[in-house]
Amino acid sequence: MMNVTEMKNLIQSVLLLVVLMSTTGAQELIYYAQVGETLTLKPPGSFSQNYVYWYFGEIELAWRNTMGRTWTAQESRWKDRLSLYSDDSLIITNLQQEDFWTKFKFQVSRLHGDRSVYTYKLLKLTVSVNPPSPLLPGDSLSLSCNAETQGLKPEIHWLNPQGVKRTLKQLPVRATSQDNGHWTCVVTNAKQEKRADVPITVMDLSPAPLSPLYTSKSSKPLTVPCSIPPHISWDQIKAKDIQEVHWEFIPEPDSSPERLFNLSLEDPLTWQPKQNRGLRPVKDPKEMDLSLIRNQGSEDKGDYVCTLKFKNGVSLNRTVHVKVLQFTSSPGTELISGQQLNLTCNLSHPLTSDLRLKWVPPEQASLSSLSLGSDGHPTHLTIPEVGTGDGGKWRCELWQNVTRLTSAEIILKIEPKLSVWMLVVICSVTVIVILLLILIFILYQQRQRKMRHLGRRLCQCKTPKPKGFYRT
Repeated sequence: MMNVTEMKNLIQSVLLLVVLMSTTGAQELIYYAQVGETLTLKPPGSFSQNYVYWYFGEIELAWRNTMGRTWTAQESRWKDRLSLYSDDSLIITNLQQEDFWTKFKFQVSRLHGDRSVYTYKLLKLTVSVNPPSPLLPGDSLSLSCNAETQGLKPEIHWLNPQGVKRTLKQLPVRATSQDNGHWTCVVTNAKQEKRADVPITVMDLSPAPLSPLYTSKSSKPLTVPCSIPPHISWDQIKAKDIQEVHWEFIPEPDSSPERLFNLSLEDPLTWQPKQNRGLRPVKDPKEMDLSLIRNQGSEDKGDYVCTLKFKNGVSLNRTVHVKVLQFTSSPGTELISGQQLNLTCNLSHPLTSDLRLKWVPPEQASLSSLSLGSDGHPTHLTIPEVGTGDGGKWRCELWQNVTRLTSAEIILKIEPKLSVWMLVVICSVTVIVILLLILIFILYQQRQRKMRHLGRRLCQCKTPKPKGFYRT
């Protein structure tokens, strides 16, 4: 068992060892950074009741006293590059090459005279990309991430824009649209992690709609979208030797494409229509929007293809699928009361499970006589005997869950059925009119014959003499 004197001696020895360790600066922190970036050096704890100092080698950079007053160096090299936060962190902006060769120090001075010194070693991280952006799909790309080691063995890997880990420091890539975005070099050393982002731009068009566009002959205006992302400019596209920009229409899967528009690449950029099919460009192509719009409904279902073609053979294209809701009436849109009416509304192919049709008849129509088609699906409606109340605007709506995709309309004209007495009256009037016409014709013929006969009686000699007495 130790006596009190021995215990005091042991405590004094431990305190002396702590003071010696703190004054000799046995603690060292490692930071990785890039030239030009902003670095934050954090103190290893809270020292609000002590004097703190920041040094670069032996050069004093900043300090704070116990009253909260602060100071930062104003020499030309450090002027406007240093700031001291309330937690005593030192912020250094625009790191220079020469900032990496000398150690930074954080010193804590206590009121009873002892001090602690923490050393910060700054190691340079270099990230490079070759060739620089922007790239075309298929271009070769090399990503490089190098970190100074100085006896350390940091782990280095890459994260692609989707967050997938790639374990090589030197990373060859065959550029695709999936590579567009921020690649991240991750350096890990002793549970400390440093990340450096590098942006990669791979030219492409904005994504096409995931689902088809639905329209009809009587629907609202249709916009067929195609655009160039805002981070890509026409100057960058032209620098990649753009050859042509055009729109094509493919009505059937195996049919030949029809050219709708060509874009003249001379200044100013101008669309040149070929077979526009009622379409027109939405905006000036300088605004990077290549979309087309149709103001009036149409039955031009098929694929609309927007293409950028480059001289090296690379083509960027987006295909927009357009489907047309067709609404037909048999035997037509003008009927007589009592006739059978068949209405058909479909997409020229069976509806998928997430699609449904909704029929909207005229307000005065009677729905009691409606019946579905033989397939049990409401793409066909039959009215055995139409009435005058069934006339008017019929609408067929296509829905996907709770979203109305499009609608189609037809207008039915239903004439009332003629009764027997109405037929008798009409036939009687017709017979009377015909008889009157025949009578008028006969009287006219008789008058003509009388006139001709009278003319012959008045003139039967070559030189007729007037009546009277003549001297012989």
